[in-house]
Amino acid sequence: MSEATDLEQMIEGMAIRARKASRKLAAMPTAAKNEVLLDMARLLDERRAVIQKENKKDLLAGQEKGLSAAMLDRLALTDLVINSMIQGLTEVVALPDPVGAISQMVKRPNGLDVGRMRVPLGVIGMIYESRPNVTVDAAALCLKAGNAVILRGGSEAIHSNMVLAAVLQEALVGRGISSDLIQVIPVTDRAAVTIMLAQEEHIDLIIPRGGEGLIRFVAETSRIPVLKHYKGVCHIYIDHSADPAKINPIVLNSKAQRPGVCNALEGLLVHRDIAPLCLPALAAELQAAGVELRGCAESVRLVPGIVPASDSDWGTEFLDLILCVKMVESMEEAISYIETYGSQHTEVILTENYTRARRFMAEVDASAVMINASTRFNDGGQLGLGTEIGISTTKLHAYGPMGLEELTTRKFVVFGDGQVRS
Repeated sequence: MSEATDLEQMIEGMAIRARKASRKLAAMPTAAKNEVLLDMARLLDERRAVIQKENKKDLLAGQEKGLSAAMLDRLALTDLVINSMIQGLTEVVALPDPVGAISQMVKRPNGLDVGRMRVPLGVIGMIYESRPNVTVDAAALCLKAGNAVILRGGSEAIHSNMVLAAVLQEALVGRGISSDLIQVIPVTDRAAVTIMLAQEEHIDLIIPRGGEGLIRFVAETSRIPVLKHYKGVCHIYIDHSADPAKINPIVLNSKAQRPGVCNALEGLLVHRDIAPLCLPALAAELQAAGVELRGCAESVRLVPGIVPASDSDWGTEFLDLILCVKMVESMEEAISYIETYGSQHTEVILTENYTRARRFMAEVDASAVMINASTRFNDGGQLGLGTEIGISTTKLHAYGPMGLEELTTRKFVVFGDGQVRS
């Protein structure tokens, strides 16, 4: 039997076992799920030395491969990172369990009571890069929402992901629960991803987290529905009615607090009427924070420190201290620009005009539209979801940060008393 056939059988077997285990999990009481999550938190603390020993193998291999300092930093399971994973598990325990909740109950004219019940999706396939803490975050959210999960992390984190999964599985088995609910694909062969994406009979949803190249590959290859998030090209539009006191803090926070994340600001649109009043001082603050400004001809003329932008700069996700600046004639022009260059992630208007704010909110298509607030708030924790499994910039079936509720769907439930259809 060929290696390819062996790999196919292994991954199909994992998916079949996950499906079987998910059916039992769907009916598990909230208290039982919370108990195992707390056991996971305790075991992560107790197995800290073992986890870090395995993580060191990945770090040494990464150094030999020449991974960047930033990549190695994301890979490292320091005490701080492990403490954060433990805290994340306890936070998931505290979150309301959506499974089984019935809403929109209505009585039909024939006496039937019809409602919608929250139910798990079933089996989630998670494909991600670099950060091994995603293994714990994803497993915790999927478990609380009643789903089995198959995890395929990056090859650079294989030892870390395997030991974390072993700890989580130990907690499951300790409570008499199948370890098949949380599985990590134990090989680095890239063919494993393609095989996983063909398991449409056993996996219900694929969630990729990583660079645009990975997500496009998954979306183009998968036979299973994919929740996509290609990139975060986020904009702030400064309307002529903006409060000058709010502009600089919001823009600085959006761009410079953490420039390498998907909810960081990449494009600044400034109404022509307010630009002379706000842009020079704003540009000075941004430049003092190390931000390189690339702008349109008008902004370059207004602020000497802004360099001319190239055509390729507009709509680029820099993930760096680089910001595009464009002056616009109207809110309509700003909305049109966002429609052309945005990525449906996060869009912000700074304005004190309620009517204009509501119009911007209604007409701009993004997973989060904000008024007078930083782009950095488009995050599950900041929006009250607890932790998140990712941010979806597609609309089916979730849009924006995905918490517990987004890892479920709804089915109709009907309560009758002998009714038959005439």
